[in-house]
Amino acid sequence: MQTPAPTAAAAPLSKARAERALRTATAALLSEIGPEGYWTGELSSSALSTATALIALSNLAPPQRLPGDAALVSSGLCWLVASQNPDGGWGDTTLSRSNISTTALVWAAFGATQSDTHHALAMERCRLWLQAACGSADTGWERALACAIRERYGKDHTFSVPILMACTLAGRMGPDGWRLIPALPFELAAVPHQFYGAIRLPVVSYALPALIAIGRVLHHKAPSGNPLLRWLRNALKAKTARILESVQPVNGGFLEATPLTSFVLMSLAATGESACRVALRAATFLRSSARPDGSWPIDTNLSTWVTTLGVNALSRQPGIFHYEQSSALKQWLLDQQYREVHPYTQAAPGGWAWTDLPGGVPDADDTPGALLALLALGPVDARVRHAGELGTRWLLGLQNSDGGIPTFCRGWGTLPFDRSGEDLTAHALRAWSAWLPQWKGQLRLQVTRAIAKGIAFLEARQRSDGTWVPLWFGNEHSPSEENPTWGTSRVLLALREMQHCGFAVAPTAIAKGCEALTAMQQPEGGWSGSGARGLPCSLEETGMAVEALAGTARTGAVDRGTRWLVERVERGEWKVAAPVGFYFAKLWYFERLYPQLATVAGLGAAVKYLLPDAE
Repeated sequence: MQTPAPTAAAAPLSKARAERALRTATAALLSEIGPEGYWTGELSSSALSTATALIALSNLAPPQRLPGDAALVSSGLCWLVASQNPDGGWGDTTLSRSNISTTALVWAAFGATQSDTHHALAMERCRLWLQAACGSADTGWERALACAIRERYGKDHTFSVPILMACTLAGRMGPDGWRLIPALPFELAAVPHQFYGAIRLPVVSYALPALIAIGRVLHHKAPSGNPLLRWLRNALKAKTARILESVQPVNGGFLEATPLTSFVLMSLAATGESACRVALRAATFLRSSARPDGSWPIDTNLSTWVTTLGVNALSRQPGIFHYEQSSALKQWLLDQQYREVHPYTQAAPGGWAWTDLPGGVPDADDTPGALLALLALGPVDARVRHAGELGTRWLLGLQNSDGGIPTFCRGWGTLPFDRSGEDLTAHALRAWSAWLPQWKGQLRLQVTRAIAKGIAFLEARQRSDGTWVPLWFGNEHSPSEENPTWGTSRVLLALREMQHCGFAVAPTAIAKGCEALTAMQQPEGGWSGSGARGLPCSLEETGMAVEALAGTARTGAVDRGTRWLVERVERGEWKVAAPVGFYFAKLWYFERLYPQLATVAGLGAAVKYLLPDAE
């Protein structure tokens, strides 16, 4: 791999100049803290979420359909028309390329609301885009569309089946629509949760509400030809309905997610259950989460996640929080820790979710983030130590036999969003090692062993080109939509910290990772999701790469990356977000605070190593 050379002479970069940019970005980030004392952020509006919400609300019948629903639907349709891409399709965000899943769901939304004639031009362009995407314009082309959607997700039915179900409910898939959809074995939801991994459910762990609701509507519309299976599913309809109600949060939003909640609601409406408690709560959630412009986001907020990112990004600047502010942040984070078995995933006490709202579920990215943030916020007293021990043990219980860390549930491992993740494992290692000085005896031994297993996992998962690939972040412009810049940055940061703490890390793993990350730098000095030339650089990826390489021998790459960030701050362009996040099986999003957080983290790390007279 060769380090790309600058394309033009660079302006001198002094430490004072970098510090000025860091102060500017830091002040802006601190100003984003809300009146409650933490960061909330703002997720991108989503055409996919908007479409699913419109389908769900349109399937309600009076008296469950309220007078205000018509205005929500009308506003949502107008927003969709306004956000249509020039090629006729829709992407997951307003910054995203058109994709077959979102475009199909928008097409379904206009069908469900019987609005084709009112928006004829938009729908004609949409139909042409879909026919080109599935490679068929013949009569009955809907079958080719169904095949293309299924091929996009492979064996994972978490998203392909709901999309096809929504399109069929909207009358878009022709007379055989229900037969084009793979059945979901909703009866397996009645199996004790300890066996979910062993029975290889065709959906990921967090999609159980969709398994139940959509499985039941598929059974209702197209029952199995096997009489024994039909009998079993009929016998378990009531039990699975009770399970669905038991995992619904009090505000009605499953995982605080508009798509998941919408799929459940439209399924219940299709089986004549619009008046049940689950449906009523789900409809209330959708109405309350609509935005004034007519759109819906994919999720309500990532408040816990962006708050921990904020605290940790600022941790290289001592004294940045005054005492009252750090105390309030610490208490808020302590309040977000789950102290009881979670009713949704049956997760043990001790984890953190991405949000402070009732639909959150503890996971293996937010938990390490919270553990690191608690240490960054000041002295460890008894209550913080207790929270740290619970969180540490929670992560220990999640570690898979391969040494890696999955997102929600240990041991599933067969579908993309339930397997061990390299970015998740790296984050857990950082949290474990940071808290290790607090522990003695058996817990210290357990954590030490877990770190060693995690390091071995990361070394084994390093690709031949020196990169690692993350689970929850991607790049639409990169090959296979992967983001080796993100994954390699996160793993390098962890392995370097492990090495600094005295753990055995193969020097070649770090050296190859540094070389690979340096080689992925774009000629202008920033980073995109991969090293393919001509890809747009982002603040998120550049900030993370600079943070990971700062303090290594790759000073040239760090200097050029730092200059790229500094110039964006000086031009007032360091708040431009990019759709780098995955949410729900290749459902993209961007978060308004991500570029600011990455800029502060990257500049904070770089300034630490810049000499005062560096030119």
